[in-house]
Amino acid sequence: QVQLVESGGGLVQPGGSLRLSCAASRNSFSIYAMGWYRQAPGEQRDLVATITNGGSTNYKDSVKGRFTISRDNAKKMVYLQMNSLKPEDTAVYYCNLGGIGMGYWGKGTLVTVSS
Repeated sequence: QVQLVESGGGLVQPGGSLRLSCAASRNSFSIYAMGWYRQAPGEQRDLVATITNGGSTNYKDSVKGRFTISRDNAKKMVYLQMNSLKPEDTAVYYCNLGGIGMGYWGKGTLVTVSS
């Protein structure tokens, strides 16, 4: 059974930074692509950033230049560094292993950007 546990969410002022972390229990973690998605109230869950097993990254246009996804295969961790946060970044952020098709998700961590 795969477990993904997110942490690092919270309340931050506009322009601030947060670092989200996701701990995975999956063996052979390094072979899987990982991703961060987010879901704001009343909206669908959207991709924020992905990172392949080789380290290639992809970002939602609205977060390019502000967010950075990274991974530590030895620790089975994936991170999302979020800088210059905006109120529209407010959402529950979910960690994903293997892509949407595999269906492995964490329970999410809430990020609230507000003054």
